[in-house]
Amino acid sequence: MIFLFLSSMVNAQHIRLVDTGDNIVFLEEKDTILVYQASAKSLAGKFERVNYIHPLYSLDGDILTQDFPKDHLHHRGIFWAWHQIYIGDKSMGDGWELKDMHWQVRTIEFVQQADGASGIKVNVDWLSPKWTEETGLEVPFIMEETRITARPKKKNHRFIDVEVKLFALEPDVSLGGSEDEKGYGGFSPRFVLPEDVSFTGPGGNVEPKNTPVKSEGWIDVSGTFGESQKKTGVAIFAHPDNPGFPNPWILRKKASMQNAVYPYPGRRPVVLLRDEPLVLRYRLVVHDPGVDLNKLYRNYK
Repeated sequence: MIFLFLSSMVNAQHIRLVDTGDNIVFLEEKDTILVYQASAKSLAGKFERVNYIHPLYSLDGDILTQDFPKDHLHHRGIFWAWHQIYIGDKSMGDGWELKDMHWQVRTIEFVQQADGASGIKVNVDWLSPKWTEETGLEVPFIMEETRITARPKKKNHRFIDVEVKLFALEPDVSLGGSEDEKGYGGFSPRFVLPEDVSFTGPGGNVEPKNTPVKSEGWIDVSGTFGESQKKTGVAIFAHPDNPGFPNPWILRKKASMQNAVYPYPGRRPVVLLRDEPLVLRYRLVVHDPGVDLNKLYRNYK
């Protein structure tokens, strides 16, 4: 049994992970799947960001995400962030707009699986100059543990799993989305949005509105992307175990992100527990036309 297990580990075509010093590149043979940004980057010293995915690539090698888009310079690839971050009644900053918040990637662990999937487990400290002023020390008040796992390509699709765990390091830490009726925040892809972009869910076409729209479990964003000019889709699966499931979505056809606005926490901040982390799980399905997304979602566990 041990020999067979080791043999499968050796012979399986694994996703390769390459550490460049600034980021982690996920590769399958010669194809780049995605890049995880592990070190801080900024635009002329402003809008500093770290701990996100960009670029994300289609199966044909087209770039699907944007970083520092001119309309919203704080948007960054596939990211997870919240507008309201509090300790007690004191605001620590705005993680969405990159104000008075910064993050430090403390450790990165490479993880390989026998089925060929590979990924990273990262520990990230959340810090704020406002908390430093309060305590006199630069110490984190939230610890994040995130796993990003890419799976080998099937005939017409690929899975990328993202699991985010947030641990409060201080009492009475709370997170909230935007304070308006949209309540957006959390897991947020900033995709390139072609002219023919369309949105579908389990029940068919979904039309974006200014406020959240309903689609139980998943949303797909499809269109003609990049130099290949091939039709491509990226579906966002929200795991059924996420708190508050099923969640509504903020969707945009132009100059914005797509957002799994809930399940946690919307416009009203919710306290993080010190002994039980908040866990959010999502799956990105990068695919060609004709994929049965309802079937793939039913098998998402």
